[in-house]
Amino acid sequence: MGSAVSSHRLPPARRSPAERWMLAEPHPEAAALAKEARLPLVLAELLCARGITSAGQARAFLNPEYAHLHDPLEMLGMTAAVDRIERAIAAQEPILLYGDYDVDGTTAVVLLKTAIELLGAPGGLVRFHVPHRLHEGYGLQSSVLEAAYADGVRLVVTVDTGMRAFAEAETARRLGLDLIITDHHLPGANDAVPGALAILNPNQPGCAYPEKSLCGAALALKLAQALLQRRDPARLREKILPSFLKMAAIATIADAVPLKGENRTIAALGLRELRRPAGAGLRALFRVAALDPAARALTGFDVAFRLAPRINAAGRMDVASDVIELFTTRDSVRATELAQKLERLNRERRDAEAAALASIDVRLETEAALAADSLLLIDGEGWHRGVIGILASRVVERTAKPAIVVSVEDGPDGRIAHGSGRSVDGFPLLQAVETCADLFTRFGGHAFAVGFALPAAALPELKIRLRAYAQEKLAARAPERLLRIHAELPLDRITPVVAGWLRKLEPLGHGNPEPLFLAHRVRLVSEPRVLKEKHLRLELRQETADSASTCGAQGAMRAVGWNMAERAAQLGLHQGSLINVAYRIRENDHPEFGGLELEIVGVEIAGMQPAGRSGL
Repeated sequence: MGSAVSSHRLPPARRSPAERWMLAEPHPEAAALAKEARLPLVLAELLCARGITSAGQARAFLNPEYAHLHDPLEMLGMTAAVDRIERAIAAQEPILLYGDYDVDGTTAVVLLKTAIELLGAPGGLVRFHVPHRLHEGYGLQSSVLEAAYADGVRLVVTVDTGMRAFAEAETARRLGLDLIITDHHLPGANDAVPGALAILNPNQPGCAYPEKSLCGAALALKLAQALLQRRDPARLREKILPSFLKMAAIATIADAVPLKGENRTIAALGLRELRRPAGAGLRALFRVAALDPAARALTGFDVAFRLAPRINAAGRMDVASDVIELFTTRDSVRATELAQKLERLNRERRDAEAAALASIDVRLETEAALAADSLLLIDGEGWHRGVIGILASRVVERTAKPAIVVSVEDGPDGRIAHGSGRSVDGFPLLQAVETCADLFTRFGGHAFAVGFALPAAALPELKIRLRAYAQEKLAARAPERLLRIHAELPLDRITPVVAGWLRKLEPLGHGNPEPLFLAHRVRLVSEPRVLKEKHLRLELRQETADSASTCGAQGAMRAVGWNMAERAAQLGLHQGSLINVAYRIRENDHPEFGGLELEIVGVEIAGMQPAGRSGL
């Protein structure tokens, strides 16, 4: 790290959105839980925040087991789906699996294809279709169903799509295709569902399945589990299910479903099984991602930020069918070729993102109109549609404002604008775009994310309407970053034992967030060092009543603050500064300077009380 230090001098401070810290209130049940379950108090606090208040619940949460998986036959439609697939296998009928182009959809196809072939279906019997993001777009397509019927297919199983495919389901019925829909997306407002032979979705009316938030690949896992346990329950339990959980875990973490309940079980057990990647494709993917699960247990972070982007790159930049081939081939040479292609596509995705983001950053700095807008709509010529959603997220991170990024390009019927938006707490973005529904050729989404297409000529009108809507809804609210802090933990209470207990919260992600801690009155024991002109390296010691108190073997803890050099300049930090820090605990595995360290997420001068801070 020392060689990366460019200077001790902090860069000039720039204006950034206000930051409000919100500290969770202590839970009255935490002390009793800590005593009953023999846990550190800080871990008990975190468990109580997740609704876990008894020792039995704590043991189950911290130690997921196969017994925690639910019986797939509890799901409405499962028996009918299994019966129909078995008949197709027995009659050697071609089966079409219709997926989506993201991690969830492609891994779901892999799971079901493998399961059906394990039950005796010849290799060519199970076909699949994954739509091209740019040429076909999301969802079931009647034209594909018609082509499949003409090719002899009589059974179509969707994975991660189909819940609102009413017209396409009618096409299937008209053709004589049996349609099984497996999809985790919510039904429409009136709870109507498409006409299909069977629908596997825990969120559909009348379904009593206890886990409502499974991702698409987890639903494919449950269907595979039901198919295989009817044929050979012992083999399923001992060999097949552990292998299938690997794919389901990757999708569960990547698709950002809540990591609790059965989702937590799937993700935790799958990560455990990923320590032994048997397939040629997984091994090749680990190599290009520079991950060695034999040397270090994989985390939710590894999946979300190392594996998932490479898998998603296929659907973003090229064709997602490469992912299915990667995970089903037994040829190690071919697997290496495909993994290297995903690595190249991911680099291209990053390059496309970086180029567009550089242009966006210049506009954010120089265009006064953008600075004044409550909602940012930023359009560019020919930005890759596969990255505009990521770009919108980056703009939200920079500005704390809802943001929509639009790519304008030539289409078959003239100029067309494709947009993707992300929002902030308290501003439902879908409601905003619904006020402009007459402008779009298609749109959809939810409170925090939307996507749409419209003629480029309508873009100025869209900007006017959304600007007016946002100014009305957000006029009284200044942009601010909300930092949700989960518990207080002074630096002198951080020990390897506490860190070990906190590791048992893995896998971390949506619904089971990585703990963010607060330490008051922390002393900066040396000058802040700037890394690569934007990051910080700090040495910190917890200030206590005993001025001789030390923290760690060397009397201070190392800390890094990514992209925090500007914040340090704003506060005028220097050796001896007394600060409050919001931080995460990290374990550095470097052979020379490894050990516990901190990742600083927020910093304030001790004694400062930012507007809106709660509970500090």
